[in-house]
Amino acid sequence: MGLFSFFKQNIAIDLGTANTLIIEDGKVVVDEPSIVAIDRRTGEVIAVGKRAMMMHEKTHEHIKTIRPLKDGVIADFKAAEHMIQGLINQMENRRKFFTHLKMVICIPSGITEVEKRAVFDSADRVDSKETYLIYEPMAAALGIGLDVEEPIGNMIIDIGGGTTEIAVIALSGIVCDQSIRIAGDEFTTDIINFIKRQHNILIGERTAEQIKINVGAALHELEEPPADFAVNGRDLMTGIPKQITVTYSEIAHALDKSISKIEDAILKALENTPPELASDIYRTGLYLTGGGALLRGLDKRIQQKTKLPVHVAEDPLRAVVRGTGIALKNSDKFTFLMDRNNLS
Repeated sequence: MGLFSFFKQNIAIDLGTANTLIIEDGKVVVDEPSIVAIDRRTGEVIAVGKRAMMMHEKTHEHIKTIRPLKDGVIADFKAAEHMIQGLINQMENRRKFFTHLKMVICIPSGITEVEKRAVFDSADRVDSKETYLIYEPMAAALGIGLDVEEPIGNMIIDIGGGTTEIAVIALSGIVCDQSIRIAGDEFTTDIINFIKRQHNILIGERTAEQIKINVGAALHELEEPPADFAVNGRDLMTGIPKQITVTYSEIAHALDKSISKIEDAILKALENTPPELASDIYRTGLYLTGGGALLRGLDKRIQQKTKLPVHVAEDPLRAVVRGTGIALKNSDKFTFLMDRNNLS
């Protein structure tokens, strides 16, 4: 048994629209942007992860950067395969020969059967011998330390890069859920459009991401406001590079519509919750995970809208991958994991 375990490698993957995280033996071994750079002439992969992100929006005609996932699902099958393989190869202790690879991969709860099949196929191509899928809200609940097997209702709101997953969990299952394709990427687009409309300046995705991190907010008035942020872009009137300064309240205005849609989805999920579980949620409150949970004032805004307590997870960016790692460790115990045999 000891010899066989030497040839076994167990990894949990949070395959995100913005970032992909890989966990092994309870430790995050890979945390990289979900992007791949490809040579157009040969079709060869030049870089994956951080190195590819450095090239994003700065390439010449022979190089293209691809984000293989869109709205939480695989949009470019071949690029996703290259990216997963490249990120697995980045693991320091990756054993390339005679390895029995077992994977648990995280997926959005609103995914279709065809999209599930695409994830399984990608795992097969990187030579996974056992592949399991877990829904993001369930992984997030495990990752923040909730006992998902108890007959107690908990509501998880996971705001990722491509999707926002809202689910009520009890007895190892998702009772009701809402999966909307409004999340971090949509926020980035909102910021690009706002800067273009308001300041006549054209900025790229990477700059918009920096604005979101530095001055992103969900409320127009914050108790501890961040300092104004200098933004460089191209003036649409003159075509000359220009610098402007943006405030957090401007960005709160830019993100207002998208955040309202997330609030509506939360209210809809609460409406569909059975009364006994609703009474549990009144006591336990709502749990925020994912990168979107880091948006300043978002917890307070949701609290004002729902009149319920809102808890932000300790490390919201890694809550899902931590939960995926727990599911991997106890894959024989958790019945909510889907393996490829369940699907076929």
